[in-house]
Amino acid sequence: MTINDYEKALIKKAIMGDEASFETLIFSCKGKAYSIAFRYLRNREDAMDVLQESFIKIYRHLGKFNFESNFDTWVYRIVINSCNDLLKKTKSRPPAESIYKDFDANYHFEIADKEPLPDEKLIKKEEAEYILECLDKLQQEQKEILILRDIHGFSYEEISELLKMNIGTVKSRISRARENLKRIYRMEQM
Repeated sequence: MTINDYEKALIKKAIMGDEASFETLIFSCKGKAYSIAFRYLRNREDAMDVLQESFIKIYRHLGKFNFESNFDTWVYRIVINSCNDLLKKTKSRPPAESIYKDFDANYHFEIADKEPLPDEKLIKKEEAEYILECLDKLQQEQKEILILRDIHGFSYEEISELLKMNIGTVKSRISRARENLKRIYRMEQM
């Protein structure tokens, strides 16, 4: 994937100190960047801290952007690295709150006929939380690649670019990570 001319112009203006151009660039990817940080850290405050730290790094190092990849891909890589740095600092700290609390608090859907019953919702929520607990037991590189592919829906090409590895390696790591997640899932149920 290549960067478009409009984005290139915004980046060049931002490098020259145009704050409005920088804000435009950041605005286009901040939602997904926050989502990535939140999925990694499973804590709102930590995700916001990492996002703020990442945007400062991006602003300071904008001149080092090489224009060979999309700007948002570069941003997401910085966010992922910042998340990994924080996780290394805090090691095995348990998550402060569930990711589903955030979704429940902010999104309300009222579709009468298709809405699952309350007990069905609870079962689905518990199952999703259980899967996230299993995901936390994977090695960091496996967790990272599954978050990018299966939770955020990045393509193999985008993941290849983000993690700086060839597509074959991406596919094999995703396959191995999924197998390990299944194994952990089954073992935990016993």
